[in-house]
Amino acid sequence: MKYNRIVVWFRNDLRLSDNETLTRAIQQGKEIIPIYCNDPRLVGKTKLGLPKTGPFRAQFLTEALEDLRKSFIQIGANLIFLHGKPEQVVVDFAKQIQASAIFFSKEVTSEERQVDKTLEENAFSKGIASESFWQSTLYHKDDLPFPIKQTPEVFTQFRKEVEKQSKIRAPFPSPTALNYPGEALIPDAGSLPQFADYGLEKPKREEHSWLKIRGGESSALGQLQSYFWEKDLLKKYKETRNGLIGMDYSSKLSPWLALGCISPRTIYTEVKRYEKERVKNDSTYWLVFELIWRDYFRFIAKKHGTKLFQVSGIRNQVDSWRRDKAQFKRWAEGKTGVPFVDANMRELNATGFMSNRGRQIVASFLVNDLGIDWTWGASYFESLLVDYDVCSNWGNWMYVGGVGNDPRENRYFNILRQASTYDRKGDFVRLWVPELQAIQGFDIHQPWELYSSKLRELKIQLGHTYPQALGKIPALEKTY
Repeated sequence: MKYNRIVVWFRNDLRLSDNETLTRAIQQGKEIIPIYCNDPRLVGKTKLGLPKTGPFRAQFLTEALEDLRKSFIQIGANLIFLHGKPEQVVVDFAKQIQASAIFFSKEVTSEERQVDKTLEENAFSKGIASESFWQSTLYHKDDLPFPIKQTPEVFTQFRKEVEKQSKIRAPFPSPTALNYPGEALIPDAGSLPQFADYGLEKPKREEHSWLKIRGGESSALGQLQSYFWEKDLLKKYKETRNGLIGMDYSSKLSPWLALGCISPRTIYTEVKRYEKERVKNDSTYWLVFELIWRDYFRFIAKKHGTKLFQVSGIRNQVDSWRRDKAQFKRWAEGKTGVPFVDANMRELNATGFMSNRGRQIVASFLVNDLGIDWTWGASYFESLLVDYDVCSNWGNWMYVGGVGNDPRENRYFNILRQASTYDRKGDFVRLWVPELQAIQGFDIHQPWELYSSKLRELKIQLGHTYPQALGKIPALEKTY
């Protein structure tokens, strides 16, 4: 064995299956000590003064860590919980238990990479080796047909090149046993992070919310089994993925992917099995296509560094955004007076989740209709989304803001046209905007078009029971 005792630091890789960091540690170490470090910076504030980790993601993270600890106990080990800055406390812990090395997964963005660098330096100064592994993407960075710095700026070019020239590696199997030193060396395994640690209260579940997810690898694999095999829904994913209501219109795997409770390679492998045993079609490919998009944003983030978070984006465009706090507050609270926008924002605030279609709609409205700083929207999503992924979130918001990877000049979404296509009968708005429930059919999307007498009959008063619309909403007939 190369090392006598290895500390395996878990981050956004909260799983046993297809975990190269853990696998390499088992191969190279006599004893393995898995740890998770509750970093106080995760509970800091965004530039808008919001918690970086909101209540929904905090709950999901706590559930994922609880599940991971149970998984380790089942194979004769435990998950140790530390509290503090990892670059300090992880190294101090390794020194205390006389570990020879610290193994961890590589991250992409600047803050995390600085933590990695400092940890490696601190470990080296104490005579402790450190090794890190890339395992967050479907395609490994070492298998790309170009250096990271030459990643194409257009997604289609990236996708075609990797599909043609790169191979996807096979997943690593889950370990069935672990040589863990036990309580003699580590008498106190520590406690899971609690909501109080984040300065948050446990979120209350909305009665009419359809979202039913629980953090952890076992839940992730259960969702994969349910969506692919039990409900047999993968075969129509492309047709249903723009849905708005229910667990079944899309795979809903994004929260687990974000925390690494499941790897993209595990999903890909299961797609290939489904294609072999059930059906291979555009829908099965489209789920892989979405995983490639996720890869792309991660490689773009690595290529461009801190530009991802700057208002000028990767195009270095001049800052001409409005910063109207009152209008932004109405957008964030779902009180813009535009029902389709408000319904999506209220769903986000109540559940920590929003459909992919909804995210595009509310982002376009904030950026293109209100002209408000796109980074404000990205920051709000960072706090609220249970499936927050730093690269995908900021990459997508750059895209909408016109300062990211998008060869098209026009990224505008006509809200009423979107509503006509995806919520023609108004069921989604009726679910989340109860003050408009009495309006039948598509009219619920444009209450300003109803006669005053009709609104009075329905006991709706625009500007009182429901807000007046922010700005001028383009008519349905107008095309872009």
